[in-house]
Amino acid sequence: MTGAEADDLTVPAAAGLRIGQGFDVHRFSGDPSRPLVLGGVTIEGAPGLEGHSDADALCHAVADALLGAGALRDLGTHFPDTDARWQGASSLGLLATVVAMLRRRGLVPVNADCTVVCEAPKLAPHVPTMAERLGQALGAPVSVKATRAEGLGALGRGEGIACVAVVLVAAGAVQPTGAVQPTGAVQPAVPPQPSGGHAPGHHGPGGAP
Repeated sequence: MTGAEADDLTVPAAAGLRIGQGFDVHRFSGDPSRPLVLGGVTIEGAPGLEGHSDADALCHAVADALLGAGALRDLGTHFPDTDARWQGASSLGLLATVVAMLRRRGLVPVNADCTVVCEAPKLAPHVPTMAERLGQALGAPVSVKATRAEGLGALGRGEGIACVAVVLVAAGAVQPTGAVQPTGAVQPAVPPQPSGGHAPGHHGPGGAP
């Protein structure tokens, strides 16, 4: 990376960089009225995913990656699926809240790279809008890619959707006093549950919604 390219990232010179990785998987719901939401985009005509929140697996993966970069445990710790407040919640709003949590700790997203794995529906027409909405929530560039499992396993049989995200954040940047909270942000569970409940729609200990 050249000096000019580094300047374009607007990373504070004295800041450290941290990497976070997130993963989420949801099976398709049997409820025909449940919409499919990915990256904050509602995809018409496709079956929705099971989950306590809107089950946006892409937002969940990005949020978990950010929490990992900040050593702030996982999404299920902050938004457990045992809490009725998160039932049907917008995962884009949960993501905005996670970004605000990091910024209060002096951690600023630099960029995110995401991959969605599913057999159907075709996501190519929706990828630019997903990247745009995730980028607005992070305040940083976001890349979204879609691929197939080529018939292998549960994903290959079209039983659900999995998402992987990697994020880079800059440490040492202090959020100005009175900074505006990202649009759509919601109030997380306080304090986080030590046991790490499942988040709205995520699977496994301390999973995401």
